Amino acid sequence: MIPPAREPVSQRQTQAGPELPGSLETELEQLLESETQEQAQALRRDWQDFKQLHKRFVQRETLSVQWDRIFKPPQEAIQAYETLQARALPEDVSSLLNKLVVVKLNGGLGTSMGVQGPKGLMEVRDDNTFLDLTVQQIAHLNKTHSCDVPLVLMNSSLTEEDTQRSLQRYSHCPVKIHTFLQSRYPLVRKDTMLPLLHPAGWALSGHGDVYASLCRSGLAELFTAQGKEILFISNIDNLGATVDLHILNQLLQEESSATGGHCDFLMEVTDRTRADVKGGTLIELDGKLQLLEIAQVPREHTDEFMSVSEFKIFNTNNLWVSLECVRRLDRQQALHMEIIASSQTLPSGQEVIRLEMAAGSAIGSFARPRGVNVPRSRFLPVKTTSDLLLVKSNMYELRGGVLEMSKRREFKTVPLVKLGAPFTKVQDLRTRFENIPDLLDLDHLTVSGNVTFGKDVVLKGTVIIISNHGSSIAIPSGSILENRVVSGNLSVLDH
Repeated sequence: MIPPAREPVSQRQTQAGPELPGSLETELEQLLESETQEQAQALRRDWQDFKQLHKRFVQRETLSVQWDRIFKPPQEAIQAYETLQARALPEDVSSLLNKLVVVKLNGGLGTSMGVQGPKGLMEVRDDNTFLDLTVQQIAHLNKTHSCDVPLVLMNSSLTEEDTQRSLQRYSHCPVKIHTFLQSRYPLVRKDTMLPLLHPAGWALSGHGDVYASLCRSGLAELFTAQGKEILFISNIDNLGATVDLHILNQLLQEESSATGGHCDFLMEVTDRTRADVKGGTLIELDGKLQLLEIAQVPREHTDEFMSVSEFKIFNTNNLWVSLECVRRLDRQQALHMEIIASSQTLPSGQEVIRLEMAAGSAIGSFARPRGVNVPRSRFLPVKTTSDLLLVKSNMYELRGGVLEMSKRREFKTVPLVKLGAPFTKVQDLRTRFENIPDLLDLDHLTVSGNVTFGKDVVLKGTVIIISNHGSSIAIPSGSILENRVVSGNLSVLDH
């Protein structure tokens, strides 16, 4: 049990929030006059969904229990991945794969890394984008096993146009690609708790919208008619989120058994490290498996939540979900996800709140959810240029669209890489590295300040390079740095 504390995770507040005035409907219609008919219809639909979300928000219907009601999940709720591997795969795995739909969350931009346009279209390895690698993975499966696994992209209003244009080049690939749009919700004014209805006042709904929007698009019904049973949902920038036959086999064999106790929602979790302390974790709450995000944790318990010894696993956002259950819960309007509220300040100075939901928090709506503790290799997100440096290096090899750690690396752990502010953007990597260093034997790399690297540099063990303010360090071509600390001002010329 998590040690009890005196304060609740989030107190239930049953007082009514402000009613949405009828004048907002008029404002909405005025806003929609400048939209196309299709866009206006989508925004009206999103507005109806938002009103329900807003009502829950102002009534504070979030995690409504006290901290001492939170328990660690029972041992049987988190399955060891090794037990899945022990189960024999069928001789013809196409019988498994033909029941699968791969869904990639593709709504984000690459702006945090200085890339214009959708994150999914960012070049990540050997001139391939995230989307290229995803299509290659599924094409490889379909060719190898003579099966028909479709790819579904949940785009947003920010990524739809560029993604659709990019999809044209896959017209001859053996992959059926479908798309649908996630919702947009108005931002909420912090002073009045009322929605902000103007073009700049709408934001993406978060990836928790994947279930409702998939059903609304008609794709869920289409896939059911095609005999599909399992949705595999993951972030497009997680290069470790590939189709896993052992997980799929486990789910489908349970589903076909006579016991009726099959898992309908499987969340991949993995062991926490100090780099993952803010990631959501699984808890037991009122006898049910639930996802606890850091945004739901009161400030006084943040350190406890971030304790690696207390909360040992975190959510990778690789989710395996029963298509039939998603459709049923959507029809019953029984998909309940916790609201994540984040504060923002608009360029005008207006303080607002963004309301969104996380796909993983739907776990509490399913009757037979479970976690599976997977190897770290299934969580390989590219969120920073430090991550990008690793996946571009010789530490990984590319096969059939899948990045696998090189067999030449002695230790199978991923090194810790911390690149400083001058390396924040993708363009910085291109200008500060003449080519990607050899990282095969690297354990830890810290680079701070104005540092550049020549060609064919080799980094081994622990390497720390710190250029003081106003100084610069140039690592010459062909350098081999092993367990070295370089600091101060250094510029060495090639000879």
